[in-house]
Amino acid sequence: MKKASILMILGALLLTGLFQFPLWNIMLGAPQYPEPLGMNIYINGIQGMNEFDIQNIDGLNHYIGMKIIPKPNEMWEFTVFPIVIGSMAALGFLIGLLGFFGKVSYHWFLGWLVLMTILGIMGMYDFNAWMIDYGTNLDPNAIMKLQNPDGTPMSYKPPLFGHQKLLNFDAYSYPRLGGYLMGLGMVFTLIAYWIGKRSKTTN
Repeated sequence: MKKASILMILGALLLTGLFQFPLWNIMLGAPQYPEPLGMNIYINGIQGMNEFDIQNIDGLNHYIGMKIIPKPNEMWEFTVFPIVIGSMAALGFLIGLLGFFGKVSYHWFLGWLVLMTILGIMGMYDFNAWMIDYGTNLDPNAIMKLQNPDGTPMSYKPPLFGHQKLLNFDAYSYPRLGGYLMGLGMVFTLIAYWIGKRSKTTN
């Protein structure tokens, strides 16, 4: 169980990378922008990849009636997410420590992983819901009012994952280093559970 517990501890600690590195990234490329515009999404706010990216994206959004990119104090998620991540990292560390000293079984590793997976799914659902509102709840007095071929208002929702064409922009949405570290931490926890279960059955 000691090896499994060490992996559990490492997996939990990898979550703390989200306090330093971005969770997600959205890039917007177009012919008029030789260098794509990009924004990194952290658990406590959104930052441009370059100095004026947020300003330029907000300027483009103004013409089509999209909201400006929210500040940290304008979204409850940027207050709650750091608390959730910090709590899960501390809980995972404690479970791993207790496992190391034989106070809890490997089943606790799986319980932490299941809870983390549920919270991750809820976070992605919330993120997608925000993007739907961001890309479809447009100002009716916008300078540009574009429609789909069927006459319905055009949506500018970026993809949750992958690539999507938005007018003459190519939008790309993918995890960043913080997201990959979180995923790696969850993989470590799954391996810790497997090692713990295997050690129990061989004894």
